[in-house]
Amino acid sequence: MVVLVFRSWHQQKKSDSKFLPVGFELFQVSSDLNIDVPQISQARYYFHEFLVVVRGGNRRLMQELDCGKLCNQRCILHSRPKLCNRACGTCCVRCKCVPPGTSGNREVCGTCYTGMTTHGNKTKCP
Repeated sequence: MVVLVFRSWHQQKKSDSKFLPVGFELFQVSSDLNIDVPQISQARYYFHEFLVVVRGGNRRLMQELDCGKLCNQRCILHSRPKLCNRACGTCCVRCKCVPPGTSGNREVCGTCYTGMTTHGNKTKCP
C-alpha cells in the first residue's frame, strides 16, 4: 500500500482574515500509514494535508465510474435491457469505459471494449 500526501500552504493577509494559497506539493511518503507530519513554524502560515491511500504503487488516481448509471443509459433502448445491462456492466468494470449513446461508438473505448467476445465468439460489449 502506498500513501500519497497532498500538502498546500496558505498565508494569512495582514489586512484581513483571508488566506492566500502559497504553494503545494504531491509526493509519495511511505508504505506505512503511521506518518509523522512536519509542522510549519511560522504562525502566519497554515498547513493543510490530504492523504490519499492507493492500493499498489503504480496505480493511477482516477475517479470510479458509475457503471450502473452509465449502462442504464446505454441499454435503455435495447430489446433485452437486463441482458444488455449485465454485459455492459462487465465491460465497464474490465475496460473502465462505456461508449456514449444507446448504440454504436464502441471504438471510443478502445480495443478492450471492441475485442471482448462471448464463448460463442460474438461481441460481448453493447
